[in-house]
Amino acid sequence: MQGNSLLESDQILLRPIEPEDLELLYRVENDGTVWTSCNTTMPYSKFFLKKYLESMQGDIFSDKQLRLVIEQKANYQPIGIIDLYDMVPLHQRAEIGIIILEEFRSLGYGKEAIFLLLEYAFSHLFLHQIYAYVAVSNTQSVHLFKSCGFEEVAQLKDWIFTQDGFEDVLLLQKVAKD
Repeated sequence: MQGNSLLESDQILLRPIEPEDLELLYRVENDGTVWTSCNTTMPYSKFFLKKYLESMQGDIFSDKQLRLVIEQKANYQPIGIIDLYDMVPLHQRAEIGIIILEEFRSLGYGKEAIFLLLEYAFSHLFLHQIYAYVAVSNTQSVHLFKSCGFEEVAQLKDWIFTQDGFEDVLLLQKVAKD
């Protein structure tokens, strides 16, 4: 697939999700290790995810979400998904989420994907701020977002419930430069 220079680096490109990405979406959405991070409580069927893909209009303003596949440029291998969601145009903000398939983690792809999406969000969607909620115990994600310029602006006590009980969540925020 030919990339859009706005959404590509030397190693990866971010592209719209396609019906052919059903297996990737199925794998990501049914990864129980990340469910507490994304408020998921049950697995999704392929049928449900297929209907979801069909219902997406591909417009962040009507969907309130921009979901992109992170793909290696060298071999067009999908390695994860990155999202902007809960977008509020009036306040020019959106939440960010990212999931990299386990075998591709800690290789720098997440950082590249976040930087690409931030540039696009600030320069083309005219968003003023991007934020993320990250469990305190998810030190890898906290480090990732901070390495991309996100600042810790709040710690929410007992925000999520996990197998080990309640856990605090950090609110991380990146504000566009003036």
